[in-house]
Amino acid sequence: MTTFPNSPRLLKGALVAIDPLRPMPTVIVFQYNPETLTRRIEARTSGGDAGGGSDRTEVLRLAGPPKETITLAAEIDGSDEVGGLHAGRLATGIYPTLSALELLLYPASRVVVAHAAQAAAGVLDILPPEAPLVLFVWGAERVLPVRLESFSITEEAHDALLNPVRAKVDLSLQVLSAHDFKQSQPGFSLFMAHHIAKELLASSNVFNSVQSLGAGLKLP
Repeated sequence: MTTFPNSPRLLKGALVAIDPLRPMPTVIVFQYNPETLTRRIEARTSGGDAGGGSDRTEVLRLAGPPKETITLAAEIDGSDEVGGLHAGRLATGIYPTLSALELLLYPASRVVVAHAAQAAAGVLDILPPEAPLVLFVWGAERVLPVRLESFSITEEAHDALLNPVRAKVDLSLQVLSAHDFKQSQPGFSLFMAHHIAKELLASSNVFNSVQSLGAGLKLP
């Protein structure tokens, strides 16, 4: 890739998984930033439906931050440098990167074995294991706690040992807001930092104001 000496350093998006039982987080950097990112935002209202039977005093009330879903497509190419090494030289191609992504939806094997032993011993009340806290990092202004809802992997090329060397990954992420966490949990603070940053950005939106609509408009 050709770079210019004065060109700004390109920030890369990433997923970062934080597990209290592991000393180091799992970091999955997007080798290439996706060209498009789709965000679906749905209001979280407090009550009533759209029919005539809803309480009109509640029509503008919000139960919390909106529900937001992020979808994107990431490409991984083993012919380019990944983590300072040419993935083409690795005996397993890009399989380590795909495995790190897939394991975000797997409970740790040690937990599965421990729960199986407890069940064999007759323990009835076994709590399902918790997934690590996953952060979607998309620039300095967007570090969001998310839940990986689903993803599809299309392996587009393989080496002689059938290891994937090029793949496309379609991700669906559910943003976790302050509505989803207890105040004592790290995810609550992380989302509130994002919420406050968004309010500051909105307050700087000086080009869209009532004055821009025209002098004849009067608001209540």
